[in-house]
Amino acid sequence: MTHNTPSPRPASLTLLGAGAMGTALGRAWLAAGRAVTVWNRTPARAAALASEGAAVAATAAEAVAANRLVIACLLDDDSVGEALGDADLTGRDLVNLTTGTPAQGRARAAWATARGARFLDAGIMAVPPMIGTPESGAYVFYSGSRPLFEEHRDTLAVPAGTRYAGEDPGFAALYDVALLSAMSGLFAGITHAFALIGGEDVAPEDLAPLLASWLTAMTTAVHETAERLSSGDYTTGVVSNLAMQAAGNGTLLRTAGEQGVSAELLLPYMDLMARRVAAGHGDEDGAGLVGLLRLPRAAASRERGAGRA
Repeated sequence: MTHNTPSPRPASLTLLGAGAMGTALGRAWLAAGRAVTVWNRTPARAAALASEGAAVAATAAEAVAANRLVIACLLDDDSVGEALGDADLTGRDLVNLTTGTPAQGRARAAWATARGARFLDAGIMAVPPMIGTPESGAYVFYSGSRPLFEEHRDTLAVPAGTRYAGEDPGFAALYDVALLSAMSGLFAGITHAFALIGGEDVAPEDLAPLLASWLTAMTTAVHETAERLSSGDYTTGVVSNLAMQAAGNGTLLRTAGEQGVSAELLLPYMDLMARRVAAGHGDEDGAGLVGLLRLPRAAASRERGAGRA
């Protein structure tokens, strides 16, 4: 006589948000055999996941009640508060994949804890087509409750790699925005470079491999800057100091003028260099510029307030 052992019930989760990123996440979990309950403010957007096996909840509160693990991937932090306003979070594990700031992550963690939930904030380092594709290199920063992260690590790792950033719930957003900010600066330089060859008999495809290899070679500055910031030594072994770079900026600006290209993407960084040199630090490399960007505490508070307005 044989006994049929029932198959283990697949891990289940609730997904709040069925936009482009939410749908990509949901599809990855469904494909991996997870049971997914989905809610979206506009119900029609949940149809794609429903057709692939997700259960659709009529309200966010109903979706939260369906599972212990609740994933939020909504428009912004305000949307999270609004969606979960009527939900009972007691005993729930809330993972917030909604893009926000470090301060919002910390405030949302306190809000969730006060309502009886464990909390993780997150920063997704990917675009939707990268989700569910291991070779894409996609990963997500998580910060907040370590026990929550460890318990659900396997589920969280299904759509993308996981990187735990620490107990401080603001750190996931901090790492996320730091990387995105560096990317913005990189894209600014790429944009300026291609603008310079516009109108000349130079094909963008000819410049592209040269530009890519040059920028790759320059990434060694990331590790060098980190080491100098940790040691406080901005001068030992400097090859191209700020005084030399600032002098060379004149050529960059004159070339931009000759080519009919605005220098607006370069000037802020060049101005920082000039300030540092004028203060007597021309023998340093660029690590000393980091301190110039740090606002006094009162001014920083006003900046944060302006960003929320």
